[in-house]
Amino acid sequence: MSDTDDFPLVQFMREGFDPVAELARIRTEQPVFPMRIPGDQTVYLVTRYEDVRGVLADHERFSNDFGNVIGLGTSQEDPGGLGFRDPPEHTRLRKYLTPEFTMRRLRRLVPRIEAMVEEHLDRMAAKGSSADLVESFALPIPSLVVCELLGVPYEERSDFLKISTNRFDLTAGPEASLQAVNDAMAYLTDLVARERLNPGDGLLGQLLREHGDDLDDRTLASMADGLLTGGHDTSTSMLALGTLWLLENPEQAARVREDDGYVEQVVEELLRYMTVVQVAFPRFAREDLELLGHTIKKGEMVLCSLTAANRDPHLGEGIEQVRPERATAGSHLAFGHGIHRCIGAPLAQMEMRIAFPALLRRFPGLHVAGEVPFRKLAIVYGVEKLPVAW
Repeated sequence: MSDTDDFPLVQFMREGFDPVAELARIRTEQPVFPMRIPGDQTVYLVTRYEDVRGVLADHERFSNDFGNVIGLGTSQEDPGGLGFRDPPEHTRLRKYLTPEFTMRRLRRLVPRIEAMVEEHLDRMAAKGSSADLVESFALPIPSLVVCELLGVPYEERSDFLKISTNRFDLTAGPEASLQAVNDAMAYLTDLVARERLNPGDGLLGQLLREHGDDLDDRTLASMADGLLTGGHDTSTSMLALGTLWLLENPEQAARVREDDGYVEQVVEELLRYMTVVQVAFPRFAREDLELLGHTIKKGEMVLCSLTAANRDPHLGEGIEQVRPERATAGSHLAFGHGIHRCIGAPLAQMEMRIAFPALLRRFPGLHVAGEVPFRKLAIVYGVEKLPVAW
C-alpha cells in the first residue's frame, strides 16, 4: 500500500486471534501510515506502542470532539458519552463518574455478578449438554451487569436487554442499529426522569442525589448510554474470545479453574492479546502539527491501532503468545490511555475474573463443538457464536 491507495481496512482485519501480517509490516516500515478516504481526505494510522500512548495522552494537540465526526456544532449534542468529549466538559462529567468506579464502590456488585453468572450457568445446564456460549453466557452477563450498575428495575431488564443487544446487531442493517440506539437513549432518558423523582440505589440514583442540580436528564442519559456502549459488546467479546483461548489451552484452563490467584494474571494478558477494541476513538489535530515526520493539518483525523500497539515487539519477547507471567501484561492499551482511558475498566476486569473460573468449574469437560465464525472488519473484534458442549 501507499499513501495514494483507497482507504485500507487493515486495522479492522484479523486472522483468528491475530492481526493480519500487513498490520505488523506497516508498524515496522511506516508507523504513521497515511490513508486516503472518500472526499480526498487523509487519515493517519499510528501503530507503535509508544507512539499510540503519546497520541492518546496528548489532549492538548488532539481533540476527541464528536462534532468533528458528524459536523455537529458542539460536543454537548453527541450521544457518545465521555469518549467524544474534550476538556473542560469531559473533565467535569468524568469527575462525577470516577468515584463510582473505584474498587471499593464496585465490590458491592460482586455478589450480584456472581449470582448472575451462576444463574446463567444453571440455565445452560438445564437445557442439555451443549450451547452457544455467546447467546447463553457471554452476551447476557455484561448487559445485566450494566443494568445492575445503573439501577434498571428488575421488571424492565428483559426489555432493556433486547434494546441493548439490538444496537450491536448489524445483520438487520444500519437503520435498525440506529433505531436501537435511539430506543436506548429514549429509554434511558425516561429512566433518568423517573430516578430524579425517586432516586434508587444504582449509579443513576447516586449521581442524582449527589449532583442532580448539575446534570440535566439528557446529559445523564448520554453518560449512561456511553457506559452501555463501552461495557456491553466489549465484555461480550472478551468473555467469548477468552473462553475460546482457554479451551484451546487446557493447561491454562486447569490453572484458572484451580487457582483463584492466577486468574487475574490471565485476564490482563488476554486483554492485551485479544485487544477487542481494535482502534481508539478518533483524534483530530487541533492545529497543524508534526508527528514522526508527517505534517498533519488542523482537523485531520488520527487513528490509533490498539491491536498493533499491544503486539509491538518492543513490549517484550514472545509478544505473539499469551504469557500470563509477562511483566508488562498490565501495561496494555486494551482500555486506551490518558484522560480517555475506559472508566469502566475495573468493572470489566471484575466480570472476567468472576466468569472464567465459574464457567470452567461448572463444566470441567467444556469443549468447542463446531465451527467458530470470527467477525469480519470489526471495530470491536469477536466471534459471532461459540458452540460448546460438555
